[in-house]
Amino acid sequence: MKAEFVRGTSHPEQFPADGLPEVAFLGRSNVGKSSLINALVGQKGLAFTSNTPGRTQSINFYRIDGKLYFVDLPGYGYAKVPVASKNEWARLIEHYLQERSTLSISFLILDARRGWMEKDLDLKMWLESRNHPYFVIASKIDKLNQKEERQSLQAIREHAEPLPFSAVTGRGVREIWQAITKTHQR
Repeated sequence: MKAEFVRGTSHPEQFPADGLPEVAFLGRSNVGKSSLINALVGQKGLAFTSNTPGRTQSINFYRIDGKLYFVDLPGYGYAKVPVASKNEWARLIEHYLQERSTLSISFLILDARRGWMEKDLDLKMWLESRNHPYFVIASKIDKLNQKEERQSLQAIREHAEPLPFSAVTGRGVREIWQAITKTHQR
């Protein structure tokens, strides 16, 4: 698989204009969006990962096999950045989700250890109110023991069926690719 970083931008006029379908990755800061992208393409370091929340401060586009883009959006939540920056990210994300005609599907990523938080539920309702297709991913599943995993997935299922994922073990990669493939066969 050929995956390449194309650009990171905070300006909609700089988004790619080649019309390829896009898959967006959404979630709180430090939930594992970049690790998920790296695992899906099998390239460590393609998408920058950090233990510091809020590192992704632009919308990052990655071209996959010349057929589609993975789009890493800035995280929301507890990143230690000025409120003005958070508000700008929120406007940019909303503009992208609302206006981007090439966006085919989104993945709403939750940390399996934390489950749903208010901002996640707000985003879920926003996506549903606009009939925007999405899947929920429960990331960092490897950090839970069996009992914790069962409880976490059960709690997440109260609002949506999650795809369990681990960047460490690769669990869920095949299922996530199946969801992407099904979306693009429609």
